[in-house]
Amino acid sequence: NPLREEMDALGEYGTPPEDDGTEQPVAHAPAATQDADPSQKKVKLIKSTAIAVRAAPDVGAMAGVGSAPRMVANQSKVVNYNPTYEALWAPELGPKNPFYADGITPGMRNTLGGSIEKTHLADFHFEEQIQTFNTFGFAMDPSAASDASRGGDVVGDKQMWAEMSGRSVHQATKRDAKKRKMTDAAAGKVLAGQGTALTEAEAEELAKDVEAAEEAEAAKAEVEAAKKRIEDGIPETQTMFHGKMARDYQGRTWIDAPPDIKAASDQSYIPKQCVHTWSGHTKGVHAIRWFPGSGHLLLSASMDCKVKIWDVYNSRKCTRTYVGHSKPVRDIYFSEDGKQFSSVGFDKVVRYWDTETGQCIQSWKSKGIPYCVNIHPGDDNILVGCSNKNILQYDPRIKTEESLVQEYVQHLGSVNTITFIDGNRRLVSTGDDKKLFLWEYGIGTAPMKHVSEPWMHSMPAVTAAPSNNGNPKYLLCQSLDNQILVYATGDRFKLNKKKHFVGHTIAGYACQVGVSPDMKYVMSGDGDGKLWVWDWKSTKVYKKLQGHDGVCIGAVWHPLEPSKVATCGWDGLIKFWD
Repeated sequence: NPLREEMDALGEYGTPPEDDGTEQPVAHAPAATQDADPSQKKVKLIKSTAIAVRAAPDVGAMAGVGSAPRMVANQSKVVNYNPTYEALWAPELGPKNPFYADGITPGMRNTLGGSIEKTHLADFHFEEQIQTFNTFGFAMDPSAASDASRGGDVVGDKQMWAEMSGRSVHQATKRDAKKRKMTDAAAGKVLAGQGTALTEAEAEELAKDVEAAEEAEAAKAEVEAAKKRIEDGIPETQTMFHGKMARDYQGRTWIDAPPDIKAASDQSYIPKQCVHTWSGHTKGVHAIRWFPGSGHLLLSASMDCKVKIWDVYNSRKCTRTYVGHSKPVRDIYFSEDGKQFSSVGFDKVVRYWDTETGQCIQSWKSKGIPYCVNIHPGDDNILVGCSNKNILQYDPRIKTEESLVQEYVQHLGSVNTITFIDGNRRLVSTGDDKKLFLWEYGIGTAPMKHVSEPWMHSMPAVTAAPSNNGNPKYLLCQSLDNQILVYATGDRFKLNKKKHFVGHTIAGYACQVGVSPDMKYVMSGDGDGKLWVWDWKSTKVYKKLQGHDGVCIGAVWHPLEPSKVATCGWDGLIKFWD
């Protein structure tokens, strides 16, 4: 049987005791008996050579077996031992590396002495630990990734750390300052994070040096600001106080309202005659504004490049003059509390004034001529409508060039008016493009509503009514087709077609519209110097008064005394009616 012969041959295959490369015969199994199957054949002797398999290369044993694992250098091309998979794929450690001459891995040096690595420590906590170490003599170890309750992670005076219970300078209390027998000034510095271990004399000297450095820095900033104003063409400001005393015997300033001022009546009356005339301006007066709330002062802007504020109840004279424009002043507006006001002029300068001191807080140079200005009651941001078709929003709290925080761009002509509605959350603007836009305050990319009709004319003057709550129900718009249009500002901003006031001639002039506090009367000047008064309900003309020789450009109703009105004209006079 051939298969059996092969199996027998495999079973007789063996390995010699010595591997010397010579062939050795292998003994065959005893032959079968004579009675065996005659078909079986005699098996021949088989010669064989032994084979040994070795999978690992012939390398030396790893030195220090059982000790710390050896590092494999990235530049190594030959490894003389069997590293593990983790050792081959482990990230390169640094900056110390024993495989380089200077001990620093190439590319990891970022300082002259070696490498500095960023940690997870925030800037505030880093400064806190520095100030704590300078003040109390201890700090937390930044390399220890544990909480502050373990004293082993403290660097410096551990005894002071124990007394402070691990509190830093920002967590220190007045009791801690008293323990260190420090003065109140030093304790305040410690509480403010400016603690110092200096003596009182050294601390006072250091405080003087710091104050002198701050004064020098402020003077340098003022010089740079003055240079920039000169480069931008912004003139210097001046102010003159014409009153007797800036403060009375009780410490009240001259802008404080008299305590006896109160609303006389809730019902408004039509004025009959002029009771006083202010004649301090040398050229025409373009705008007048009552002091918010009380109306005991009257602010005026004139074409003689000056802004004046007048006393209404006592001396009825000019109290202070503000000079800061090189060309006629176009518009003015008070802040909500009246302590500041803004003015714009044809010299393209926007100014933000302190009413009491006359100091110019901020000034900006606009690209176009500013035609109108308004101040938001919430954040005192100043909105300016310019001849370059844009509305600019300035934040006077920012003292840098970044104070221009928003720009409303949509008009196709000069912007004439800006009015806040809906709780001062939205604003309405009109322009020479005969359009009216409704904006969301602070969003200048696209208006909420666009009003434009073929029959519409430019509306250079808009008055909110009532105007004392920031949420007016109506907008009275002086249209250049000799009529006053009324827009409702409720849920739907739309034109009230039933109310429009006609009869006067104002074509070409931005005559201001006035409304009585009780919404009973509407008034406006005209190009002939007359003061027109209409009834709100019937829209009929009640009265016409000859007020000025020329254009009667402004007319405002007193906020508290409903029978008194102030008007201004291009004859340079401001008249007070009762």
